[in-house]
Amino acid sequence: MKALTMILALPQSAAAHVDAIAIASGQGEEWRFTHGIRNWESNLHHRYLLVANGNPAEKTYVEITLDYLRSLGLHRTEGVHLQPEPAPNTGLQAAWIVEQVQGRGITSIALTVSPYHLPRAYLTVLKELDRSGIRIPVIPVPVAVAPHASIPETGATAYDLVPGEVKRILAYMNKDWVATPQDLERYLHWLWNNHEPLLVGTPE
Repeated sequence: MKALTMILALPQSAAAHVDAIAIASGQGEEWRFTHGIRNWESNLHHRYLLVANGNPAEKTYVEITLDYLRSLGLHRTEGVHLQPEPAPNTGLQAAWIVEQVQGRGITSIALTVSPYHLPRAYLTVLKELDRSGIRIPVIPVPVAVAPHASIPETGATAYDLVPGEVKRILAYMNKDWVATPQDLERYLHWLWNNHEPLLVGTPE
């Protein structure tokens, strides 16, 4: 609970000043794309839009192409990068995002995903960054969607899915797939000590 609170307490306003927006797709949730695209289109400060692929085994899976993203409001395509291979799990999405960070010299990212999934996605990305020896600001950006909205893939709501997310976080810590509370505490200490201007709205 402490870890989840500290992640969600990071100011979303800082996302306006990051280098890249990263969208983690899945569960047929088109709102993940539309939310990230709106932020991308409204702010020329962002140099990259990274769109992680989903799980083709899901019945609501849609192939992510520029044409598909254009149908959701994408106009600015320079700097847009799509994960070409399927990503059946969050770990593969996070690994691709970190590859893009490393390969393109990305200095900060806003992680965009539905609120119920955001803590696990955030901890997974942090773990992958740590494996690669990279430390950059990662700002959590929960998608604006009602918690009682039906998830297209299953018809469940965010209320229904949170307990499963918590169980996965606890199980995946034992498998070294997500950052631990101690990892997160060290990271947040670094983030606040080194990037407070970004977090409080006075970036250099």
